[in-house]
Formats: sequence, C-alpha cells, structure tokens
Amino acid sequence: MKVTKPATRPARPYFSSGPCAKPPGWDASKLATESLGRSHRSKIGKARLQYSIDLMRELLRLPDTHRIGIVPGSDTGAFEMAMWTMLGARPVTTLAWESFGDGWVTDAVKQLKLDPTVIRADYGQLPDLGQIDWANDVLFTWNGTTSGVRVPDGDWIADNREGLSFADATSAVFAYPIPWDKIDVATFSWQKVLGGEGAHGVLILGPRAVERLETYTPAWPLPKLFRLVSKGKLTEGVFKGETINTPSMLAVEDAICALEWARSVGGADGLIARSDANAAALGQIVAERSWLGHLAADPATRSTTSVCLTVEGADEALIKKFAGLLEAEGVAYDIAGYRDAPPGLRIWCGATVDTSDIEALGPWLDWAWAEVSN
Repeated sequence: MKVTKPATRPARPYFSSGPCAKPPGWDASKLATESLGRSHRSKIGKARLQYSIDLMRELLRLPDTHRIGIVPGSDTGAFEMAMWTMLGARPVTTLAWESFGDGWVTDAVKQLKLDPTVIRADYGQLPDLGQIDWANDVLFTWNGTTSGVRVPDGDWIADNREGLSFADATSAVFAYPIPWDKIDVATFSWQKVLGGEGAHGVLILGPRAVERLETYTPAWPLPKLFRLVSKGKLTEGVFKGETINTPSMLAVEDAICALEWARSVGGADGLIARSDANAAALGQIVAERSWLGHLAADPATRSTTSVCLTVEGADEALIKKFAGLLEAEGVAYDIAGYRDAPPGLRIWCGATVDTSDIEALGPWLDWAWAEVSN
C-alpha cells in the first residue's frame, strides 16, 4: 500500500545532535549587546562571561562548592583538560558503551599510557556498574549520545570514593537531575541540550578535583590551554569569566539567550519535563510501529535526549536512503545513527524541541519507511 506524504510537517526539522532552530521565544535582537565587538578582557566582556556562569549555576542547581569555567574545545576540550591535568595520581577505570566513552579510553591508553581498567558494553547496553573499584579515578559518559544509553542515576557512585568521578555530561546536563555531591568533574558544551553554538566547553570542578589539581603534578607536559594551576594554586580567574584563551562573545551571547529562555520555561524542572515529554512522544511512535525499536532496550537507562532507534532489516544503505528522503523534504536532517553504531536512526528529544513536532514526525517516518521498503 502506498503511503502519501503527510500534510503536516514538524515546525523545526531535526538534527541528530540537536535542533536546527533556536528555542521557542529566541530573539536575535538580544544579541545586539555592548559586549559584541569588545574584548573579553573588557569590563563588559568579563561581566557577560560571569553572567553566563551565574545562569548555568542557577539552572544546574550547582552548589557553591563547585566551580564553573568556560574553556576551549567544546566538551572534548573540557574533558581532555580534566584528564591531562588530574589523571595519573591514582589507578584509572574507564567505562565505554558508546563512541565518546571509547574515545576517553583511547586517550587514557594510547596518549597518557595509564593502563586503565576498561569496562565495556555493546551499543544499547550498560556495563555492570557494581564492579567498579572506587579507589580508582572513574571516567564515564552520563548520557551516551551515540548509543542512547544513560546511567540510571548517581546511586552507583560511592559516597566514600577515594578516586575522582569524571562525568562527560554533554547531552545530560539540563535534561536529568545531576547529584552534584557525587560528581567531582563534569563537562558539557552549549550546543546539546541548550541548542546553542559550539566551540566552547564548560568545566565543572568539585572540591576534591580542586584538591587534586593543587596537590598533584602530572608527569607529562601541559599545553597552555590546559593549565589550571599557577604556583600550586587553582587559577580562580578561569572560573570567574577570565577565560584561558579568547572566546567568541557571539557564542557567549547565544548561550545567554538560551539560558534565559530556559529560565523562562521553568528552569531545570521545565527543561527536564520538556525532554521527558518529547521522549515519551517518540516512545509512543515506536510502540505503534512494529518496524521501529529502541537500541537501548532497558527504559531505565534509555536516553531522553539522544534517542537511538533500530529499523527492521536496516543496513547502512537503507538508513542513508531513509534519512536522505526526510532531508530532501525538509523534515529532518542528519538523523542517521552515528557511524560506529548499529544502523538506525537518532532523534533529538532535548528541551528545545516542541512535543508537537515530535508527534508530527511520526507520519513522516511511516512515509519514508514505505518508500525504502518498496
């Protein structure tokens, strides 16, 4: 039976890693601020950087014990900065169940040569978190962007841990409650749940991480972009808007717009509720179609932001054609699964997407499926 093109389109087509449009209510005129075109070292520049940090603290409900710094290189730069400056003092355990976690394994093994304990799981699965030795420093992704698998909560992180917990939380912050007392190091970037611009990363340090930085010197040289300590003390200016290198003030203003919008829709609770509603709407679409499934089989560890789907009988060519049809219609962009993941789809359900747009996507998936099946 031929399936015709649906009459209704999503108002905001999808990217696999985030929305292609700004959050509802985003106003480009807000970018006309005095900070643009001014030095990040100027009074207004530093004030805007500090304001963005204050907004992140408010929305993340981050305690005063934790510091927030804006650093170069997106989430990757932030996480590698943490690895290069703090690892080596203790044995290391790395967890990998998707490509970015596997990247941290590569850094630990091949670059830093730390001989870590590596605990892996296949795409769609989560490793046994109960086997972790918390005498070690532990590296993990809170939400596996390329596998759609997340940790269920923070209960598995030991309160009496001797090592540090390093959380790559780039597609998790602003979408899940984060127990900050369990996190010593967290990193993220603005382009995921906030839907902002890339380039810059955010580094969050708890008091135990600061202690490590001030009492331990790595055996390897550190490039200038990674240096967080001067004369044995944390460079506090980095966490007060005095960035290590020159940031894009346009990207900072874009992040501020997104953060102010997030405040307007209910802050952390509002953002979490929007992601949850979107994931539930997509879950209903999947439940109603026998040819669709979730790569993450366990709902307790299934992402509510980067949702990865299986497609019956799919190979790389079928998924490429499927995604191409939707892109040609202006319905969805780049929703093919990550290149290292099993062939499938990846739908962004973060807070900047409206649930009505997720619902409108369902009939278009039916149309594309009918086209590739025929």
